[in-house]
Amino acid sequence: MVGKLDIGTLEQARQPTVTDLVYDHLYRQVIENELPPGSKLSEVEVARILGVSRQPVRDAFYRLSQQGFLLVRPQRATLVTHISKRAVMQAHFIRSALELATVRAAAAGCSKDDAAALRASLAKQEAAISDGDKTGFHVLDDAFHKQICELSGHGDAWSLIRDHKAHMDRVRYLSLSFGAESALNEHTVILDAIEAHDEDAAVEAMRSHLAQIAKIVERINVSHPAFFEMEDE
Repeated sequence: MVGKLDIGTLEQARQPTVTDLVYDHLYRQVIENELPPGSKLSEVEVARILGVSRQPVRDAFYRLSQQGFLLVRPQRATLVTHISKRAVMQAHFIRSALELATVRAAAAGCSKDDAAALRASLAKQEAAISDGDKTGFHVLDDAFHKQICELSGHGDAWSLIRDHKAHMDRVRYLSLSFGAESALNEHTVILDAIEAHDEDAAVEAMRSHLAQIAKIVERINVSHPAFFEMEDE
């Protein structure tokens, strides 16, 4: 069941749009498994619960379907998709290609202020772990990688990564119950290399960090098999 949305936020919003707010709300619910794979959604019901018209819900459904979160079926209920291991690894391929290039550029041009901003991000990540804030850590994790892309001078790379990593996001969120501290440690190694302007070390640290997804997928598949598509090996 779709949770309640803060209508006061909607009434005050100019940017982002109502569609953005509906999208963000549903995105979080899918990522956090409040809407687990196989959940049925209808535009009418979601619009009623959120107190908005059907158009922003329809637009949000479309955006989520383009990212692989929803299967929109004409004249039938929309479904939250199951996680595709194949899609996770395809996202990993795209993400690695882009982030290995951006982290190299970031290491080459990192200033003291840049490094300080990234250190501040690590401190926030550590605080989120201490507070048991999985959602907060997930947001900060993405923000850290986005900062590196922006530092490289290729901030648009993060938009490409974000648009292809829907299935990966759900796996990553599920992994935070056991993998957040490891992710933070890996982020620290990446930043140490960036701050030292050691481009090769930064690339290898990022490569190792992103490669963990293969192990994570298999672990989550064992603990949550019903969340995954049945796929030919």
